[in-house]
Amino acid sequence: MNLVELNHVLSRMTASEGLAWVGKHFQSSAKFSTAFGMEDQVITHFIGTKKLAIEVFTLDTGRLFQETYDVMELTRSRYNLDITSYYPNQIKLQNMVSNKGPNSFYHSVENRKECCFIRKIEPLKRALANTKIWVTGIRAEQSINRKQMNVVEWDEQFQVIKYNPLLNWSLEEVEAFLNVNNVPVNTLHAKGFPSIGCAPCTRAIMPGEDIRAGRWWWENSNKECGLHQTKEVSVRAA
Repeated sequence: MNLVELNHVLSRMTASEGLAWVGKHFQSSAKFSTAFGMEDQVITHFIGTKKLAIEVFTLDTGRLFQETYDVMELTRSRYNLDITSYYPNQIKLQNMVSNKGPNSFYHSVENRKECCFIRKIEPLKRALANTKIWVTGIRAEQSINRKQMNVVEWDEQFQVIKYNPLLNWSLEEVEAFLNVNNVPVNTLHAKGFPSIGCAPCTRAIMPGEDIRAGRWWWENSNKECGLHQTKEVSVRAA
């Protein structure tokens, strides 16, 4: 099945149906990356309650909020779910902090991207090794970049099929699902943090601000760390 056919199949399914289909057809080569945000918790609920054959993993950057670790612990317990943590390369991280200090990301966009690469992108490459399909919690409403994405697409950077089952969900739909199903959520969401990343790089947003305004608030960027890029690519076989 090629990418166009796969998108045709999965874009017509509900998120629950699509995840079950992916778990059945891809099994050990399907992985879901969670940062324990609201959208990720919706997907984790589907995987955990239905015991789907999709591996769940997270990127522990070493600079996460304690509240993120708390909801991780609650999630593991609630769903009796193993969640694999991937960490930055120790030598690369040590060299960056030793040479530029612990807060170099505040000094320039280049430094921030270097930090994101070491703490997120390189570990993600390791996490996605031998993976055919990568499940994410991306929603189109989250940013201009994400509005250009499809439910299923080819990720050129990581050489993997990306499946975004919640792409067309609204924030209201996500919040309603979490409430109805009593899903564990990060307590920072109730304190004005709709998008939560590393503690030094995330702040609460003000009323009327964009949902991603709290991420890397000191710079004028597209509010992405480089994990999710939009590119025009040719159709690849699944």
